[in-house]
Amino acid sequence: MADDLPIPEPKEIDEKLSLQLKHLAEDAVLKGVPYGEEKCDNCLYYLEPDAKLAYCWHPKLRILVGGQWWCQWWEAIPKG
Repeated sequence: MADDLPIPEPKEIDEKLSLQLKHLAEDAVLKGVPYGEEKCDNCLYYLEPDAKLAYCWHPKLRILVGGQWWCQWWEAIPKG
């Protein structure tokens, strides 16, 4: 069955999204490791703090990120 699948080819939307993410990466400092105690899973913008991967809803990012990642827009979750 797997032999019947066509070879994947990027579509126009993939190229458009890739370019948008490239511009985001140039504008952002997004790293795959924490910055001290600051990491995505303890950031205000990390949608599911208990998940290893979750959506970051920061207006300048809005992508799927890892819980151990970090970016310059990290913000502490308010107490209370």
